[in-house]
Amino acid sequence: MIELKNLSARYGRVGVLRGVDLRVEPGEVVALLGANGAGKTTLLHSISGVHRAVTGSVTFDGDDVTGLTAAERTRLGTSLVPAGRQVFADLSVEQNLQVGLHGTRLAADERDERFEQVFGMFPILRDFASRPAGLLSGGQQQMLAIARALVRRPAYLLLDEPSLGLAPQIVEQILGVLATLTDSGVGVLLAEQNAGAALGVSQRGVIMENGVVVRSDTSPALLNDPEVSNHYLGVEQEAVEVADRAVLPRSIFEPID
Repeated sequence: MIELKNLSARYGRVGVLRGVDLRVEPGEVVALLGANGAGKTTLLHSISGVHRAVTGSVTFDGDDVTGLTAAERTRLGTSLVPAGRQVFADLSVEQNLQVGLHGTRLAADERDERFEQVFGMFPILRDFASRPAGLLSGGQQQMLAIARALVRRPAYLLLDEPSLGLAPQIVEQILGVLATLTDSGVGVLLAEQNAGAALGVSQRGVIMENGVVVRSDTSPALLNDPEVSNHYLGVEQEAVEVADRAVLPRSIFEPID
């Protein structure tokens, strides 16, 4: 389990997170919701070690990792998919996946097996394995960014606005694949402004405002709350329809060792 207790973070003198408590259990998707500036990205960066918290603690499966670097936290089983995809445009799809395995020292057959697993999730990437990532569409680049994180077989996957700028059908495909990871015990923290879609594939939702968690509940409870719908979901019926469509295929992701 990832657990945050009284976590605070700032940029210079500006406080961004204030006393955040949060947990992500193995095998669940937690939707992290809020408007721009709510603190979602900083929270993900504080969990992954990209940004250092000033107070509070971060634990992975009971071990305090608050003082560890991002690389050390990655080795312990977290993978961050940052906003904006950030693929290496001049490298091929396969080379981007190899970057994702940096530092793992896997044998060639194990590496190929992991590539096949993520190609099974995103078949278009197999078709374009030798294509430079910069020539992929936005949706394909987002699939590659997620695949690059998943080749490490993380215990916990952190995603920052994966739906941003993508067509609805691509968003549905990507979020559907993420939800299947729970069958393999992977915990997912999904930061999203597309609240209806995120709640449709998650078990719980956490709402942030101005660096503070203001609401935490089950996803169905949040979807059916008129106040939440008015503030975060836009058209309530659209959110309900997304939830109704979230009938997902069985995971093909192998259990984590």
